[in-house]
Amino acid sequence: MRTDRQATRRSFLRGTVGTAVGGWAAIRWPRRVIGQTAAAPATGLTAPSLPPSQAALLAGDSRADNVFRALKLIEPQVRQAIARKKRVLIKPNVVVTNNQLSATHVECLEGILEFLNPIVKDEIVIGDSSAGGQVTAGYDNYKYHSLANRYRVRFIDLDEMPTETRYVVDHRYLPQPVRLAQPVIDPETFIISAAVPKTHDRAVCTLSLKNVVVGAAIKDKGFRWGAKGTGSNDKVLIHGGPENQAIHYNLFNMAKMLRPDLSVLDGYQGMERNGPVAGTAVDHRIAIASTDFLAADRIGVELMGFDFAQVGYLTFCARAGLGQGDLTRIEVLGERITDHQRKYRPHDTIEQQLKWMTRGT
Repeated sequence: MRTDRQATRRSFLRGTVGTAVGGWAAIRWPRRVIGQTAAAPATGLTAPSLPPSQAALLAGDSRADNVFRALKLIEPQVRQAIARKKRVLIKPNVVVTNNQLSATHVECLEGILEFLNPIVKDEIVIGDSSAGGQVTAGYDNYKYHSLANRYRVRFIDLDEMPTETRYVVDHRYLPQPVRLAQPVIDPETFIISAAVPKTHDRAVCTLSLKNVVVGAAIKDKGFRWGAKGTGSNDKVLIHGGPENQAIHYNLFNMAKMLRPDLSVLDGYQGMERNGPVAGTAVDHRIAIASTDFLAADRIGVELMGFDFAQVGYLTFCARAGLGQGDLTRIEVLGERITDHQRKYRPHDTIEQQLKWMTRGT
């Protein structure tokens, strides 16, 4: 098993962005291994009638190779799901445009695109809306455009796309209109969430679902945090009030429409402490992939060392049957969860964040 991984990494590194020689054809695949999950008793946090799900967990010394090999382990599910759609959109996490640790790495996107290369013959769109500033600056800073040298990709700014209006609630649970970019909510589009496991200042942690939901909400062109007269940012509305009172409900409710078709979590370097932007690196060197977003995020929570019951929006999704949240009903292909668990230090505001658990009691 170890020999195969080393050969895979060596082969992959010859074909990464910026090198002259491609080595993908020589890659040998790891055999399928059922990763034993941590013993998890029934918690009442998932819909009991939901069927089991599969997810892949890989670890290694190459970010892109980890992502590519994880996707290969679930290739039949991806092929089946993608065949039902007309187009593919990869939603990276470009929360800010000038901090690589907080954003999806170009090598993660490369691993995804190389996997999709024999499956998708049409152009693949990469699109996002950053929290502040123009996302195209992030594409430049993170060298995303280098991908166009090898793949049929097109980059879009979701803030410049047509929108549709949906509703979230504020801290009084009154409906608030929010503009969502049409490419992300188009039912004919296969949405891939390419995210980074990070701690969060409002929702404990951010993984594949939150990446898509908040990224789909757009802001006015020219919006800047702390500046007056520069337009509005609808992402703020998803937070659900000045103390983020409804953030978990809003993320859950939007997941009914915005959950990704394929989740890829690149944990080669995760973020702890004051994420999603100002945290510090965790050299985790893992990748997770699943066509069940909740299974992927559930494994991510476990690997980060957090209590799943405290991540409100994901537990709500599990109870509603939007995905599989029971570890005992997730078949983990590749590595064992218990071999790669870490204890990410939470955000400094974690106690304030967890007040949602006692509201109304």
